[in-house]
This record gives sequence, structure tokens and C-alpha cells, in this order.
Amino acid sequence: MTAFPPLASPIQSSVKPGTIDVNSFPVNKMSTTKRIVVVEDEADLAELLSYNLRRAGYEVEVCRDGASGLRRILETVPDVAVLDIMLPHVSGLQIARQMRTSPKTARVPILMLTAKAEEADQIAGLQVGADDYVTKPFSMKVLLARVEALLRRTRTAGPESADLIELAGIKVDLSTHEVSVKGELIKLTLTEFRLLVALMRGKGKVLSRADLMYTAMGPDVLVTTRTIDVHVAAIRKKLGPCGHMIRTIRGVGYLFDENAQPGELDGADATA
Repeated sequence: MTAFPPLASPIQSSVKPGTIDVNSFPVNKMSTTKRIVVVEDEADLAELLSYNLRRAGYEVEVCRDGASGLRRILETVPDVAVLDIMLPHVSGLQIARQMRTSPKTARVPILMLTAKAEEADQIAGLQVGADDYVTKPFSMKVLLARVEALLRRTRTAGPESADLIELAGIKVDLSTHEVSVKGELIKLTLTEFRLLVALMRGKGKVLSRADLMYTAMGPDVLVTTRTIDVHVAAIRKKLGPCGHMIRTIRGVGYLFDENAQPGELDGADATA
């Protein structure tokens, strides 16, 4: 594909002036090229994203509308999907929702781009299965770091000790990334899977939100505590009759309690 020449100035429409110097990023060719699909309808921003991701060593395909983006993601499954929320024809939220319902793409990391910084918009992205988000205007260095963090979590998502974790009707297979509740398979995103594993491995121990962020997202990814709360709420919902075993300890974090009873709210906040 045609290589884009260095850009003399940052994109003014979506990227904060003065935050990007595309010539300042070192070229980091990866031993195994990872493929990224970027779905972004702003031509200048799409070009800038494509240039910098390729310069960082990734294979990049850009789609300019939601319909073509969803089709390409489902046809040729990428290693990461970078989705703008506001897109022609099919929104980024709709793409994420479709990806999470397809077995082929259910575990593909999703990074959302949004011009809306309101918490409600960020939560909406997380609730449909996004693993992370970046709000416009953004630093290209930050976006590249977030992409690398998502890939690193994928690389390190394998078993750390035993291949199976089984507690109170919940079974997690770390070799196949399958989770079942009372014999029924459920679908979790990569971030949800890592959070559940951390909670189950720490059964009976209160894990702070900072601990969970580090375990599920890595040491160099900055997210709000609300992000963890949204992911945990999604896990509880998917666990169905076992969701109450993840208890919220006010002001501290979360606890996996296999002996918890439905409706038990001792020290917990059911809304988190």
C-alpha cells in the first residue's frame, strides 16, 4: 500500500494542536506484524492514524464508514479494531456490539475513539464490549500506547498456573478462554475475562480497583475507576445466577466470595 509522507502539521479538526509530531515517533518494526482495522470517517484523521500505526510496525486497513468497517472486520479478523463512534451508516457502538456477538471476533480487542468526553458516552462504549477508549482530541503517543497495551494483554492472556479455575459453578478454562456458568458457556471480552480470572484467583481477598486495573489492563494504561466498575457490572450480568459472588467493598474494591448469598449486600454497593 502507498506510504504516506510525513505530515508537516497536526490535524486541526480532531487532534489537539501541538500534541502531535509524527516525525518524533521511533519506527518499531514488530517481529510478527499485527493487523489493525481503523474505522474512521474523517479523512485527515484516518490518514494520520494509518501513517503512525504503520510507522509503528502494524499492518493497517482503513474503512471510512461503519458498514464497510464491520464487513471487513468480520471477513478478515484483525488483531485490534479502532472504531470511531460517530460513523456513517453503522455506528462504532453497533460495530462493537456485532463483534461481541460473533464467535470469530468476540475476543478481538476494541479501542473506541470518541469526540464526546462525557462519562455516559464512555460507559456506553464499554457496555457494548469495548476494551478501552480515547477521547478526541488525543495525543498520538497515547493512542499508540493504548494499542500496544491491548496487544500485550492479548499476548499475556494465557494460563499463568493451572489451566482451569472452578468455583461455585463458574468454570474458567485459561487454555481456551472459555467461561461457563453452571454448564452454560458465556461470552466475555478480553478485559472482562482477565478481571474475572483476577477476582477468582484472589477469592476471599479484597482487590482494589488499582489492583484490577494493573492485572487486566497493564501498568501503563490510565483509566478511571468508573471504567473498572462498568466492566465488573457487565461481568456480574453475564454470570447470571452467580453474579452476586462478586461483591463491591465500598471505597476499596471488589471481592469474589463463593459463599455469598443472593441479595447479600454486606459492605457492597449493588449499583457498581
